[in-house]
Amino acid sequence: MQTLKELVDQLPPELEQEARDFVEFLLEKRATRFKPRKSGELKLDWRGALRELRDKYTSVDLQHKALEWWGD
Repeated sequence: MQTLKELVDQLPPELEQEARDFVEFLLEKRATRFKPRKSGELKLDWRGALRELRDKYTSVDLQHKALEWWGD
């Protein structure tokens, strides 16, 4: 199996910059995802994920459903 460097070395010059850009994107994405939070700060990226269920279930219904799933 070839290393990443060996694979990149096989790229034509016009694709080397594209590969570099992609690697930089991945590093930036990882850095922001694992950015340390202040103590006690909540991560709210899930906010609004159940919006489509708002009119179908109450918060209590969803709590009971979550407990059912955890019990499986």
